[in-house]
Amino acid sequence: MNISSSKEILNKCSTCVLGQFCLPLGLSANEVTQVDTLVKDRVHLHKGDTLYRHGEPLNAIYSVRFGTLKTEHSLPDGRAQIIGFHMPGEILGLDGIGEHQYQANAIALEESEVCIIRFSEFETLASQIPSLQHQFHRILSRELTQDQRHLLSLGTLRAEERLAGFLINLSQRYAARGYEFTEFDLKMSREDIGSYLGIQIETVSRMLSRFTESGLLQIKQRHVKLIDIEGLYQLAGVPNANDKTNCSSPVRLS
Repeated sequence: MNISSSKEILNKCSTCVLGQFCLPLGLSANEVTQVDTLVKDRVHLHKGDTLYRHGEPLNAIYSVRFGTLKTEHSLPDGRAQIIGFHMPGEILGLDGIGEHQYQANAIALEESEVCIIRFSEFETLASQIPSLQHQFHRILSRELTQDQRHLLSLGTLRAEERLAGFLINLSQRYAARGYEFTEFDLKMSREDIGSYLGIQIETVSRMLSRFTESGLLQIKQRHVKLIDIEGLYQLAGVPNANDKTNCSSPVRLS
């Protein structure tokens, strides 16, 4: 894990292509200058590196610049429960605000880099820039909504529905960032996917095989190509915002 100082940081928050995910619109020139002072350091992570651990004091929150990280809880029996996967433009460490200490472990799934945002400095600046405070509230609200949806899926959906919804969610997040969203590599292992979705690794592999046989997707190792996106939406039981037809009938796998 390597830390880059402000002297080595050339791209500022205001010029970052991911700024739309972190920053509010309509900042004045003076506010932009102030926001650019928030990120003084970045951390470069290799696959398997730990960014922070459960119980460590909350000194900073982190914005993913590139790469993918997972957050997990360590269970008493030594297993890890995956609670999230984090892409460029997303913020880590928010769960530590209430207790002033991180509530999970954050681990890099590939070569990654995160921007360090010192939380005390952020709080001070947010109190001076209302739009920055509002943006932070929106991010917190979005995180809470996502957590609620995930809990709902764990309690009510079948394994195939959860997995279809997971693939759709990845696709949507890639699309929002301007990446290829119908063909991508899974940065997480099948074991990690199973942990996150609350299903066995064997079930993950079996469901992916059934999705392939049903013509929903193609998969080779971790490379996924979504063939029938509408079918995945129907299977997951969620509406496709890009489709104008009635897709209320769920898909059933043979």
